[in-house]
Amino acid sequence: MSERQPPTQAPAATRAHLGRPLLSLSLAAMMDDVHAHSGAVYLLAPGEPVLEMAVMAGLPRAFAAPWERVGLSAPIPVAEALRERRLVWVGGEEEMARRYPRIAVVLPYPFALAALPVATADRAFGAVFVTWPGSHPPKLSERERAHLTAACERLALRLQRTARLNRPLPREPDLPAAPVPDLASTLGSLEAARMVARLPYGLLSLDVHGRIGFANAAAAELLGTAADELLGTQLWASAPWLNDPMYEDRYRAALISQHVTSFVALRPPDDWLSFRLYPSTTGLSVRVSRARAVAQMAHGAPETGDGPARLVTISQVLSLAGALTEAVDVQDVVQLVADEVCPAVGSQALAILGARAGRMLMLGHRGYADPRMIEQFNGMPLTERTPGTHVLGTGVPAFFDSREQLDRLYPAREWTPDGFAAWAYLPLIASGRPVGTCLLAYAQPHVFPADERAVLTSLGGLIAQALERALLYDAKNQLAHGLQAALLPHSLATLPGIEAAARYLPATQGMEIGGDFYDLVPTRPLSAAVIGDVQGHNVTAAGLMGQIRTGVRAFTTGGQPPHDVMRSTNRLLVDLGSELFASCLYLQLDPANGRAVMARAGHPPPLLRRPDGRVRVLDLAGGPLLGIDAAATYPTTEVEFTPGSLLVLYTDGLIESPGVDIEDALAQLGELLTTMGDQPLEYLADELVRHSLATRERADDVAVLLLRARGDG
Repeated sequence: MSERQPPTQAPAATRAHLGRPLLSLSLAAMMDDVHAHSGAVYLLAPGEPVLEMAVMAGLPRAFAAPWERVGLSAPIPVAEALRERRLVWVGGEEEMARRYPRIAVVLPYPFALAALPVATADRAFGAVFVTWPGSHPPKLSERERAHLTAACERLALRLQRTARLNRPLPREPDLPAAPVPDLASTLGSLEAARMVARLPYGLLSLDVHGRIGFANAAAAELLGTAADELLGTQLWASAPWLNDPMYEDRYRAALISQHVTSFVALRPPDDWLSFRLYPSTTGLSVRVSRARAVAQMAHGAPETGDGPARLVTISQVLSLAGALTEAVDVQDVVQLVADEVCPAVGSQALAILGARAGRMLMLGHRGYADPRMIEQFNGMPLTERTPGTHVLGTGVPAFFDSREQLDRLYPAREWTPDGFAAWAYLPLIASGRPVGTCLLAYAQPHVFPADERAVLTSLGGLIAQALERALLYDAKNQLAHGLQAALLPHSLATLPGIEAAARYLPATQGMEIGGDFYDLVPTRPLSAAVIGDVQGHNVTAAGLMGQIRTGVRAFTTGGQPPHDVMRSTNRLLVDLGSELFASCLYLQLDPANGRAVMARAGHPPPLLRRPDGRVRVLDLAGGPLLGIDAAATYPTTEVEFTPGSLLVLYTDGLIESPGVDIEDALAQLGELLTTMGDQPLEYLADELVRHSLATRERADDVAVLLLRARGDG
């Protein structure tokens, strides 16, 4: 009997490694190698196509809260890096706004980012991103690329070894900020405190979470709070008058960009204070002083409300995004931008431009007292050098603080709209391609700082997505209406002794095109009328409707009686092999003798209004829907059609509505015909459609054909 073998153990080096925070150490080493100031490691969620943030370093996790869990298909760098197994580089805020507008809207600050996959040749584990201050060169150096790639490959191999041992990774805390080097001695620390206390302005030390770790006496006095009450609290929480998103935004901007930032704030009732933030990877040093120049301006001029407030808050962005999802066509987009975006960014007018056949196309505008000022863009060749054509062609935004700046870059241009003094031209990029340009015009000269440019460009990304959907909708609508117009008669033929009127309404759901049709066929000695409905409201239904209408005309012109016209049309539909069916009502009209012969194929019964005003539903013999049974027959019914009689033919879209009984709908239709009396047919047709409950929110299209015997045939 063989001896029992001891359980397999991992090598000592691996066991030692498993006891250490694998992700945190790998991320810290990676950031140190390339001098990045923040980063995060994502791991694939078990059994889900989702990346979950495992470790964050250098910044509070709250900064990346919208992306703690992201789907692999999400349009963000870490997901794209793992999805495409490549390094993704974003060189600055403008590139971020252009390629990833969702991120730029939330973080409109100057910073560079690299995202890389953490994967071996046969398995994906997750992804990593690291960021640098906005001062980083716009391109990633070969050294940085090599270090990052090698670090991610090493991390993937370590994760692979861990997976083979079936040992789950323990949860790891986010990396704290790097420790501050100790002062030379206790005496040095004491002397530093004395030096700070002697300074005439306030000094605060904040960690990366915004918590105050030190405040000198001058800072406490300026803030109006005791120094010991400040310690351990967040700056904007300690002073209620600083609890505003724009002040927190400055703190976020400093940490993410690692650039010095500043702002002024009013401490009630009338003390203006200046805050200057000096960032590092360990937190922020804040200098606080009185803003005397601002205070003098405030006392010497009326309050305008202008200040360093954030252009658009996150809640506004979410509201704008939600509003733009409601836009259906291009004019909806133009109106929503005018109603929602322009007030938020402070512009007074806008225009949305597109391109067609090498020329600029004006899609819509608002806010121009004289429309000719902006409509002169319409039809301008894209080869002409203007801000609009440049942005449309390159996808790069353009900002003009004043008329002088615009004239300097684009001299001798008489088309510049008078009455406005600053302009922002935003590229509308969707699915990686420009779909248009949004022009925002300002009544006064307007400075566009870097963060405002990033926010405006990001808003352009949201507008672009709505515009792309709207352009597709408008193109589909034009196709639908053009096809429907081509298939239905442009005008009703004149029949001897017959007055006629017709109406057609597309469905409000689907493609706004359908299979409802009607036609009048003048033949000798008798004329014919037909109305029908191919099931569905799409291009297939419309195409089949055109074939049926053509077939009916051909069989009628060939002299077939009503029952043979219906049988021939039925066989035609069966022979076409379509899976769709159709209802149809065919009439042979003989007004001279006061009669009409009808054949019905599953169609709703017509209504007849007699000359004495009485209305009845005609009970007609009939056969099955067209296209079901090639051998079906269609018996005919003869009805009186004396002078003054009115026949009302319709499709079921006129009377069918959720929750409404068909008999009740027909009764209401009859009462309406009785009440309206002998009105002109065009008026009657409009009233029938307007009063129908079913036509208000139409799941089906509607056709109405009215025929009145004149008695002069």
